[in-house]
Amino acid sequence: MELCRRDFFKGAAAIGAMSASFGRAFAQSAEKMLVIDCHGHYTTEPKELHEFRRAQIAALKDPTQKPSAPTITDEQLRESVQPQLKFQRERGTGLVLFSPRASGMGHHIGTAETSAEWTAICNELIYRISTLFPDNFIGIGQLPQSPGVPPSNCIAELERCAKTYGFVAVNLNPDPTGGRWGDPPLFDRWWYPLYEKLVELDMPAVVHVSASVNPSMHFTGAYYLAADTGAFMQFITSDLFKDFPSLRMIIPHGGGAVPFHWGRFRGLAQDMKKPPLEELLLKNVFFDTCVYHQPGMELLFKVIPADNILFASEMLGAVRGVDPRTGNYYDDTKRYIDALGLSEGDRRKVFYDNARRVFRLDRNAQFRQRQG
Repeated sequence: MELCRRDFFKGAAAIGAMSASFGRAFAQSAEKMLVIDCHGHYTTEPKELHEFRRAQIAALKDPTQKPSAPTITDEQLRESVQPQLKFQRERGTGLVLFSPRASGMGHHIGTAETSAEWTAICNELIYRISTLFPDNFIGIGQLPQSPGVPPSNCIAELERCAKTYGFVAVNLNPDPTGGRWGDPPLFDRWWYPLYEKLVELDMPAVVHVSASVNPSMHFTGAYYLAADTGAFMQFITSDLFKDFPSLRMIIPHGGGAVPFHWGRFRGLAQDMKKPPLEELLLKNVFFDTCVYHQPGMELLFKVIPADNILFASEMLGAVRGVDPRTGNYYDDTKRYIDALGLSEGDRRKVFYDNARRVFRLDRNAQFRQRQG
């Protein structure tokens, strides 16, 4: 059953307070395009959050040392995101869809209760930041996944993300075991209760693993990209989007190896007697632009239709340094897109319209305007 997002947010005073600023941001986009970065992580957290996490993990061996939730002030949150705001101003991005640190989700650590506590704390911080800076951040939530625990265990937090916090998506970890790949693939019915709730909420999921426990798989250089590629192949081999025709999945990091091996995937789908990939997946699967060199970005746009590409930088994330060949930050992905010479229509799709459509941002903003 499709629910009205307006009903979800009744009584959420803080969300109502954000209405005016979101209204201004989206209204201004009609005159000057608002650039939406759909992949940002909170990687400049106050030290108190890290101290809590270390203590929480230590308490797994000695429960008597279990820590209290960290006390973090609004002023600390404001100060912590200044690097993000600085880069937004310098790079010309106007709004970031913002989620907890991906490598920090740590679903493989502890029990389901450990994950639930950690997730609740991280999501609350994202919500507070989006309230403090409503013109700059919209939340994407973390889920309390845990190895061997059915994904249906995440539904309560998913609903809180949508109904209480006004988040527009959640990060979905296809491997909460941290590189052991012990849980069923994404097309297994094990995941279906979670997908049913995502469809009910009309909310997409971003496929994103966390830290790797496998020393053979560097987390950002190998594990993330392998998981992206693996998820795409799982989608090809399944009937997931027949069962959930309105389910939307975002595969980050340019899709891992997907654009480079598009011919392989087309051929495999053909051998399996599947429809063409455009028909099989591209109504439901989208890719972001966290690709950190010009040739890679060019390939992404040659292979994937502009309708399926979402601007993103992963700021501040996987690669923070400056490329000595260009003198620019590797993760300043807007520069690579600007250099492609896209039509104005395609630029608008990638920088604005696609995110607005896939994440249902219009619905979210209109609600907040009405509540104002």
